[in-house]
Amino acid sequence: MSRRGDYLRLLVSIAGVVLLLAVVARRCLLRVEVQGQSMAPGLLPGDRLLAVKGLRTRVGDVVTAADPRQPSRLLVKRVVARGAGDQVSLAGDNPAASTDSRSFGPVPATFVSGRVLWRYRPSDRRGRPSPPEGRDRPAVRG
Repeated sequence: MSRRGDYLRLLVSIAGVVLLLAVVARRCLLRVEVQGQSMAPGLLPGDRLLAVKGLRTRVGDVVTAADPRQPSRLLVKRVVARGAGDQVSLAGDNPAASTDSRSFGPVPATFVSGRVLWRYRPSDRRGRPSPPEGRDRPAVRG
């Protein structure tokens, strides 16, 4: 086989792997933009987040979830409790600016669409979402 044929085969293989990764990423990743002050100061309006679908969530995780009042709307909240019947309680880190499980109650775990793992914008705030100020994990609320 010629060198040219080897390079062509290598390029086709690389293109196939890149295409496969793009398809998997599209099915497994969510990109969301924070709107509102409910997660301040850790997450601010305009922050862009990467969430992974299908990961198990624990108390303290920041997640994306369908709004039970308007299911087509996506919320960014923190899991503050896991209840019986596979339900989760969600809360914003800024209670004064958050509509969350304190007003609409726990939601089915199936409403959670992804666990936020990374903030990619703005570049000066890039990194993992931090826990609420002054705590490693939020207190579990009943």
